[in-house]
Amino acid sequence: MTDATGRRPPALPPRRAARPVPPPSAVETTLPLPAVDVAPRPPTPPTPEGPAAPAPSAEPERRVVTVRVRVLAAVLAATCAALAVSGWVAALLGGARVDARIDDDLRRNAEQVRLLAADGVDPQTGGPFASAHELVVTAMSRTVPARTEGMLALQDGAVTVVAADSVVLRPEDDAELVARLADPALTASARLLSVPTAVTDWRVAVIPVRPADATTAADGTTVLVLAYDRTAERGAFVGIFGTYAAVAAVAAALVAVVGWVVAGRLLRPVRLLGRTARSITDTDLSARLPVRGNDDVAELTRAFNAMLDRIQAAVGAQRALLDDVGHELRTPLTVVRGHVELMDTADPADAQETRELVLDELDRMGRLMDDLLTLATVGSPDFVRFAPHDVGALTDTVSGNVRPLGRRRWGVEARAEGTALVDAQRLTQAWLQLAANAVKFSDEGSTILLGSRVVDDHLELWVTDEGVGIAPADVGRVFERFARADEDDERPGAGLGLAIVAAIAHAHGGTADVVSTPGRGSTFTVRVPLAGPPSGATPGPAAVPTAAAPTAAAPTSGGTP
Repeated sequence: MTDATGRRPPALPPRRAARPVPPPSAVETTLPLPAVDVAPRPPTPPTPEGPAAPAPSAEPERRVVTVRVRVLAAVLAATCAALAVSGWVAALLGGARVDARIDDDLRRNAEQVRLLAADGVDPQTGGPFASAHELVVTAMSRTVPARTEGMLALQDGAVTVVAADSVVLRPEDDAELVARLADPALTASARLLSVPTAVTDWRVAVIPVRPADATTAADGTTVLVLAYDRTAERGAFVGIFGTYAAVAAVAAALVAVVGWVVAGRLLRPVRLLGRTARSITDTDLSARLPVRGNDDVAELTRAFNAMLDRIQAAVGAQRALLDDVGHELRTPLTVVRGHVELMDTADPADAQETRELVLDELDRMGRLMDDLLTLATVGSPDFVRFAPHDVGALTDTVSGNVRPLGRRRWGVEARAEGTALVDAQRLTQAWLQLAANAVKFSDEGSTILLGSRVVDDHLELWVTDEGVGIAPADVGRVFERFARADEDDERPGAGLGLAIVAAIAHAHGGTADVVSTPGRGSTFTVRVPLAGPPSGATPGPAAVPTAAAPTAAAPTSGGTP
């Protein structure tokens, strides 16, 4: 919208929506602080001036967490979780293996004692054992305990035999263990027990040895105890997992470094996208992102560039329409205003003459607006509507419609056969525009030829006249808007006819060109694909078509309307 002076008022900035205040967290953190009794503060009496004004609410700062940080955090969390789970599972399996090895060792030693008792021969005397005590002493002397293994024997709840001084582990020093082993119920049968005490976690094999003539389970029974320090056995295993934890920390740090670099390289197009979007203004829409690779990010880049192309084309078409309207309507409005101001209302002849001039200028403005609206709809999806059409019938229709345009010797130079996927109405409009252009720049009674043919899967439609031709300096710009090769007042026009022809050809995925020789005429040709525009092509503002160099041998048509 513009004001009375033609200037566009500055746009008002959009009202900023109030940013919602995030709700308080439902989880409260309790800190172990000592309780402090605070006396309630008495209410402040109101001042004579009235209640205090509420303090302005400060807008909360938005903390931006980049995608790079979030991706890296997710990767690190997954890596640390995987390392922790694998370490925990390995620790469980390792602990189970340690316990299985301890139990196997204890069972093996218990089996040796059982075999010795079954044999019943004292290796030192060669005779039978005199008592269960002697058998236990012999068994302990023949057992070589490991570094974390100890032995002792109990009878009637008291320690009677201990291992040699060379044995490192001394279970008899753990009073809690001895008290647990003194339980008379343990003399019933051999068993494996786990006995946790304040000193350590014990795994013991309790082997009761009874004399052959014992009448009760406790009668003369000596209990042989083989004990393992389970905590010490697992200590070596824990050391291994300490090394594993250190290696896992180094691996996580390496993953963090590599992930930071890789995420930065992968997300670089996204940062460029944001930077490019911020650099685009209403006056500069030319910025584009470089496309690298063939992945999802590259596809996003292509889609973003295509969006910018569409926006630039739409803005360009809007600006061109505004410029065209402002440029072309200013002259007829000035003419009408000048004649109306100078008109003598008392003179009927002057009033009639001014009326005719005003109507003529209004008709000219109406035609101009129709042409401008046609060019403004070039980029819309419904500018062309493709359907199969008979090319020969299209040629016959146009050759019959051109005769009222002017007293010329009309003829058909060639007639194509077949079917093409085109918009017949738009091609008819372009073809008639070329014929009207030929009439305007040729003499009465001269020859104008129409033709159509199929060349290399393309349909060519042309108009050849014997008009004034186009100067070589003007050939390259005849399809531009408001371009006129001849400024003769006898051939009025706004210079939009050939621009509409070029736009129709471009919307079909084709081209429009001209071959002209001054003084002999011109040939204008529209060339479009038979199968419609290429896949993925969208109609847009017509590019400036190429114009062929002048040749003396070509029978060729006039200038531009």
